[in-house]
Order: sequence, then structure tokens, then C-alpha cells
Amino acid sequence: MAHSLTLAAPLESVASPQLWVISIVVLVGLLVADFVVTRKPHDVPMREAVGWSVFYMMLPAVFGLVLWWAYGSRPAIEFYTGFVVEKSLSVDNLFVFMLLLGAFAVPSALAQRVLLYGIAGALVLRGVFIAAGAAVLQAGTWAFLLFGGILLVTAVKVLRDARRGDNHTVDIDQMRSVRLLRRFFPVTKEYHGSKMVIRQAGRRVLTPLAVVVVAVFMTDIVFAVDSVPAVYGVTEDPYLVFATNAFALMGLRALYFVLRNVLDKLRHLDYGLAIILAFIGVKLVLHWAHGVWPSLPEVPTLASLGVIAATLITVTITSMLANRRDAAAAAAERGAAPADPVTAGRAPTDR
Repeated sequence: MAHSLTLAAPLESVASPQLWVISIVVLVGLLVADFVVTRKPHDVPMREAVGWSVFYMMLPAVFGLVLWWAYGSRPAIEFYTGFVVEKSLSVDNLFVFMLLLGAFAVPSALAQRVLLYGIAGALVLRGVFIAAGAAVLQAGTWAFLLFGGILLVTAVKVLRDARRGDNHTVDIDQMRSVRLLRRFFPVTKEYHGSKMVIRQAGRRVLTPLAVVVVAVFMTDIVFAVDSVPAVYGVTEDPYLVFATNAFALMGLRALYFVLRNVLDKLRHLDYGLAIILAFIGVKLVLHWAHGVWPSLPEVPTLASLGVIAATLITVTITSMLANRRDAAAAAAERGAAPADPVTAGRAPTDR
């Protein structure tokens, strides 16, 4: 007997054209507000960073409650699950942003402007990838195998790099985009405030800020390849995929300044992300297989949220314990009291 290749009917999109328009207008408004805030370069104090971070965490919390009230529990749970996935991946992205800012010696006063350019570029790229993903899903059930395969391959790569300790290394001289830009355009040696192009000796030249922004844009492409299939493993609704990406990205600028002193202490985060990506990859493959063999189980969204949350909590705890262990060992070698694990450094071979 031939097996049916038809999956269960996907969840009808919660978004009307009006909701899409309202969401995009609000998103653009938030971006404009962020650019206004960063118009004058300045070091970001912790109080300001925490305030904006709380604001951007409250937005998705309220949005999910509105979804629950208006459309029921299913889209709300899918949104919250997708948001947790995207936020965990975006925190990992902050590592790379941190390394790029350091490699290009970006002045701290300009860091938030670079991050905003990166966020704006990421939002555009995610929109393109989300639309492409929706089109692929409409083309046939093989798309679930494709997305699942991408995530499983990515999970293996993340785990392998984490074990080798080179998951967060940046060599800007080896970045093709940077080499190509420097080959065709003159670049000044020093920064000129927030300007990316200046006139020097009668000709237009780029500043290092333009180069680092291009480098951030290129990394945004890599991030989109991982994140969009991951959230499509949680929900098939393109609007919810868009919303989870937008909410996860919008708070990155402020979150960077809150976490920049402790990001490096999350030494086991990559192991957790590898587990999450692999789990969602298997979930997508099972989703496809369920359409072929209905007797095979599917992973409920609520169970996915539990697995993802438990994984993130576990790797956070193990990172703290490992930091404390190394701090105690270093203190014992010095014959001094153990140092505060929050400020203790991370062993370079642990990631």
C-alpha cells in the first residue's frame, strides 16, 4: 500500500495583512528610535543597558499574552518556544559580535551603532530567508528533511568546534568580504566618529567603521542560515517566525552591554546550542516521517519548550560550576582565597 505524503494541515496563519503592516511599522519605529538614541556616540552605562534590555524582554512577553488571548494557546506557545530558541541563538551571535568589535578595535562609544547596523541587516536578511523558507515549505514535504538536515549538520559543526575550542575565533584578515572591500576601496587607519565615508585628499574613502559593518553583515547571513530553519521547526506560520526573529534581535544592542562582561563565562553554551539544534533537526525529520508513516510520533511544541529551557538552564549551571572550580584551583595555586566566579576568567580550552 502506498504511503501518503500529506502532512497534517498546518496551522492557519494568525496574521492578517493589517497585522503584518502594523508589525512592520512598529518594528521600523523601534529601529528608528534606537538609531536616534545612538545618534550621539557614547559609552553605554549599565543602568541604560539594563533598562532597554528589560523593555525588550517585556515586549515579547506581552505579545505572547495577546496572541493567547486573541488566537488561543497554540500560537502563543509556539511563539514563546520560537522566541527562546532565537534568543539563545542570538546570545551566541553576541560572542561573534564581541570578537569582531575587538578585532577591529571599535571604540566603545561606537559599539552600539555597529550593533544596530548589524541588527538592521539581520532583520532584512531574516525577512528574505523567512519568505524563502515559506516558499520551500509550500513546495513539498521534502523541505522538512532539508531543514532538519541543515540543523543536524550545523549541530555537529557547533559541537566539533566547541570541543576544539575554536567556535568563537575571528581572523578579519581571512574574511573574504573584508579583503574584497580593502582591495577596491581605500580605508583610513583611524575612526571618524560614526561616519563610514569621508573625503580625504580630494577623494572619498571608507573608515574602519564601514569595514566592520560589512563584516557584521556577512556574519548575519551565516546566522540566518541556522536560525530560520530552527524556528520553522517550532512553527510553520511565517508571521510567528518573523515575530520571534524580530523580538529576539531587537534587544541585542542593549543585551550586549549587559552581558559583555559575562558572555565569556558561558563556556558550555555552544554544547547546549548543539543539543538544541540537533533536537529541532530530529523534530523536523519526525514531522516529515509522521506524514509518511502516521504511526510515528511527533514532538509536541510544549515538550520542545521544556527540552530547550532545560538544556539552557543546565549549560548555564554547568558553566557556573566550571568557572567556580577553575577559580578555586587558581586560588589554591596562589595560596589565596577563591576568586569570585563571575569575574574569574575562563580557561581558553574549555570551548
